[in-house]
Amino acid sequence: MSEAPAANGPRLGLGKAPSGGQLGTFLGVFTPTILTILGVIMYLRFGWVVGQVGLWPTLLIVVLANALTLLTAFSLSAIATNSKVGVGGAYYMISRSLGLEIGGAIGLPLFLSQALSVTLYAFGLAESLKFVWPGIPVSVAAFLIILMVAALSLKGAGFALKMQIPVMALIVVSLLALAGGAFDGTAISAPTVALDMANMPIVGFWVVFAVFFPAVTGIMAGLSLSGDLAEPRRAIPLGSVLATLVGLAVYLIVPVLLTLGADRDSLLGDPLIWTKIALLGPWLILPGLWGAIFSSAVGSMLGAPRTLQAMATDRLVPKWLAGANRPGEEPRIGLLITLGLSLIAVFLGDLNRVATVATMFFLSVYGIVNLVAALEALSGNPSWRPTLRLPWYLGLLGALGCFGVMVLIHWPATLFALSVELGIWLLLKRRIRKEAWGDVRRDLFEAVIRWALVKLADLPMTARNWRPHMLVFVSNVERRLDLVRYAAWFSENRGVVSVCELVHGDILELEMDTPAREREINEVLRREGIVAFGEVNVVQNLERGILAVAQADGLAGVESNTILVGWPDEEARLIGFLRVIRRLKHLNRSLIIGDVKPVMRFREGHQHQVHVWWGGLKRNGDLMLLLAYLLTRNPEWRDARIRILSVASNELMKGQTERFLAELIPEIRIKAEVDVMLRSEEESVMEIMHRESASADVVLLGLATPEEGDEEKHAERLRELVDGMPTCFFVHNGSLFIGDLVTPENVPMADDAEASTGTGEE
Repeated sequence: MSEAPAANGPRLGLGKAPSGGQLGTFLGVFTPTILTILGVIMYLRFGWVVGQVGLWPTLLIVVLANALTLLTAFSLSAIATNSKVGVGGAYYMISRSLGLEIGGAIGLPLFLSQALSVTLYAFGLAESLKFVWPGIPVSVAAFLIILMVAALSLKGAGFALKMQIPVMALIVVSLLALAGGAFDGTAISAPTVALDMANMPIVGFWVVFAVFFPAVTGIMAGLSLSGDLAEPRRAIPLGSVLATLVGLAVYLIVPVLLTLGADRDSLLGDPLIWTKIALLGPWLILPGLWGAIFSSAVGSMLGAPRTLQAMATDRLVPKWLAGANRPGEEPRIGLLITLGLSLIAVFLGDLNRVATVATMFFLSVYGIVNLVAALEALSGNPSWRPTLRLPWYLGLLGALGCFGVMVLIHWPATLFALSVELGIWLLLKRRIRKEAWGDVRRDLFEAVIRWALVKLADLPMTARNWRPHMLVFVSNVERRLDLVRYAAWFSENRGVVSVCELVHGDILELEMDTPAREREINEVLRREGIVAFGEVNVVQNLERGILAVAQADGLAGVESNTILVGWPDEEARLIGFLRVIRRLKHLNRSLIIGDVKPVMRFREGHQHQVHVWWGGLKRNGDLMLLLAYLLTRNPEWRDARIRILSVASNELMKGQTERFLAELIPEIRIKAEVDVMLRSEEESVMEIMHRESASADVVLLGLATPEEGDEEKHAERLRELVDGMPTCFFVHNGSLFIGDLVTPENVPMADDAEASTGTGEE
């Protein structure tokens, strides 16, 4: 039913996701990501990679490794564009999709790995300084480098990232110097320095792949600053994907330059072969190398405290570790803890094993990010509507690839990392939620069903998880197949559809064989290709029967939440439907009354239209939009055109509604057109609706709750409205999550004014 907009503008509880930072795409995501990708392995190990396997296998390694990273970038982009992204980067995304237990199992090792990475990068920088200062004490230099990194990070993420822009310039200069030296025609034909690497044996393809792969695992650097981004939904996809593609381009060019500039022995024997090939040698290469390593250390120093802050906010670690936790403020407590861990790690003996385990933790996070994207796409959640879509099989391929690379790099470290994460998960699982299990003594299939129901019943229902479980009341299924078909379309194979034949009478006096009739109903549904479950209920009163069946229908968290009834032949039945609205709302059940015309033939090339009449007073809009979206996700309705129409009585209300819907539509990620019309004094709202929706295939209208005793008057208005309409559904939203069904986690919903009839004829 049409509902006139409230005087202060319609509110559905949907708006722009709040952001706590000011960083943009370039500075907040692209810069830290590309500087981590173009790092120490590119400068010190890429020549060895080319020398080991040759040019073409190296290019294959680059393509395979970057394909895996690109899949991960697309997966995290899909997650980021689907919902609000808060502080904590990968931890936040995983915990909001798979739960706090799994998020914590990943988050804690991720924090430790980020902290240890600071030490590893500091040692790498200290070691590289030996090329110009052979006698430098490495441990002391690493200690001082960590203090410098922390001092820079304490200035804030924005300041630290701005300081990385000159580093990017140094890297670009070093690449140009390498290209200039490679093309000058003088190839190096003998190693100039005899180092241990010259004596290393020729190894296989996958061993070389394992050495190179950490070079392309830099997308976590930008993701870690998610809470500091002004627009994370835009910045994360654009910045991470663009940085990955730029890194791919560079890594495809560098092997060619190295091959042109030196022979195989030189590439194998000299880690600093870049300084021999490039123009001006070490003067242009070493600053880029040092800058890349230092910037990677800064990225880890900035990311680790934010992961810890997010876990503290979720109370997985002591709350005080979150610090002040104000938007834009640096998490100083987490930064000091990261600094302490990094300094302590300097005094550890062998950091090579620590580095390997840290890489395993990073890769496991990448694998879980891909898995989350695959599971979200597979789950069929109506709330999964990312702007950037990734097919589930690509996400699954990315997850399997990450775990496969972990095994290729070092299978004992892989086993250790996964064991640690499993142990943390079990610990958090017991702490957060205790689950009771009964004996499982029946066959495997029933055990799986029971397990799923127990798990489902134990998990809280949220707006994000809500999906329409339809309960359709009919007097005869064969005569109401079109109504049932719409119920299946509205659920879009995401909810459970139950079809209930209500039989009026006394069960002791009826001669009907109800089990046989249920089998007939299910056979009809199966023959028609409608996925639904048939049942028969005997009632002595229509209204009481609807309420009783609605309360009892469902099992273990899969209760029917949306009641669908067809347009009755008798006005008394319509009045009865209107009388049960208030009681169904107390049961958190929504009611839809459908006037279904014969289902049209779905013709090739014909674009169907779904009209949603927007009012804003009775808060039915979110359910109507969700139903319209689900309807158009069916193959028969694919690419249907959704139009949101509204009638305003003056220019002020027209402007308010247009502005609200202009902000709402991009935010909810449902493709729809908006048309707000100004009503003239000569034309009623009902006449406008009849005229505008005459050519529509389906019309969705809000259904207001009539006052006690006004049901008959309300029914008359409904009949007048139906007479000039195509197939239409009157929707009354009685769910638990009014205002949040389309996009939860946004602006709270304001109280709306009361409407009288909802036809706009106030």
